[in-house]
Amino acid sequence: MTSHQSTQTMKPATAAKKLGVYLEATPAEFQEGVVSRTELNELQADPPAWLQELRKNGPHPRPVVAQRLGISIAGLARGGITDPLTTEQIEELQQELPEWLQKERATQAEVRKETVRIKERDAERAARREQGA
Repeated sequence: MTSHQSTQTMKPATAAKKLGVYLEATPAEFQEGVVSRTELNELQADPPAWLQELRKNGPHPRPVVAQRLGISIAGLARGGITDPLTTEQIEELQQELPEWLQKERATQAEVRKETVRIKERDAERAARREQGA
């Protein structure tokens, strides 16, 4: 019995998420089709001009905006940012540094510190268990 290997495909929304771009800003043929795993790999390895432009100037989806601002996606929402932003808009926010952005960056720094503390604590506990075993 021979097995037929089917081509893995994904919806355009999934592909856009994996590429880190805002779906509505992609070309119509990308939005309306399906993307195979091979096509996704090709887009990542050798991005066409439209993909390079989107990654450089946006509009960017919320995860990319949050990452560029150094905050969480929830922090974006708390700051009233619900729409995609362009690179220019992100840079303006970084220049203006509104109070909400400062608070969210401080919150994110605390979260990171706590994550490191918990990781270190767990590593110490694991080391003690190994010594005791």
